[in-house]
Amino acid sequence: MSNEKTFKPVSGYLFLLVALVILAGSILGFYYEIIWPGIVLALLFIFTAVGFTVVNPNESCVMVLFGAYKGTVKLNGFFWVNPFYVRKKISLRARNFDSDTIKVNDKIGNPIKIGCVLVWKVEDTYKAAFEVDDYEHFVFVQSDAAIRKLAGIYPYDNFEDEDAEITLRSGGEEVNNELEKEIRERLEMAGIHVIEARINYIAYSEEIAGAMLRRQQATAVVAARFKIVEGAVSMVQMALDQLSKKEIVELDEEKKAAMVSNLMVVLCGDKDATPVVNAGTLHQ
Repeated sequence: MSNEKTFKPVSGYLFLLVALVILAGSILGFYYEIIWPGIVLALLFIFTAVGFTVVNPNESCVMVLFGAYKGTVKLNGFFWVNPFYVRKKISLRARNFDSDTIKVNDKIGNPIKIGCVLVWKVEDTYKAAFEVDDYEHFVFVQSDAAIRKLAGIYPYDNFEDEDAEITLRSGGEEVNNELEKEIRERLEMAGIHVIEARINYIAYSEEIAGAMLRRQQATAVVAARFKIVEGAVSMVQMALDQLSKKEIVELDEEKKAAMVSNLMVVLCGDKDATPVVNAGTLHQ
């Protein structure tokens, strides 16, 4: 037997009535000093009472008789089973596992800190009870191993690996789907159904976080400067075209170069330009 099978127990209310009748007979035996029948009925009552079990909603009870798996009760209610059965309760409710952040290396070797949140539940009680030693601990360890493997597949970002189409920081659903697939494959042998797995924390490790932040800031500054220069060149070109088209002033190549230089300084400078009024001629 390597799969779960259903066990159908007897109604506990019927055997509760039987147990009460046996208890009443035992009490009458002691009352009328019929000792041995009273003792036998008392022992029989204890034996019967041991067989009562309650299965709550979204809970299961695995039945084992002298090392042999007999089945799993998934119906909720009050039941009676063979008192010799060893009963192991396993919850079928969905559970959350919020992993601790762990330090790992990404694809290109940068130390990063990463964590995940996992929603899971037991689907096959036989595998959960007998295929692994402790299925809850198994979930925690395998989730940790899966996220370590995922971090080694993708870079944190594409600063150093510009050809990377998917990164841990921007991969979104693709990275989460890969994580969920990896965890599902690892937990299948324990009868665990993975409902959802997502990265809930990711950042550079402390020793390189400052350097990477400055690098990101420098990249943002370069990108901003590129846009500023691109816009400034367009504005200078438009100004020269409009002056030439409307014949406002005649400019030779030397004066055009000076005008372009002045406009680029004004448009690309970090601070507001301070105007200087020329009260002389255009050549002064």
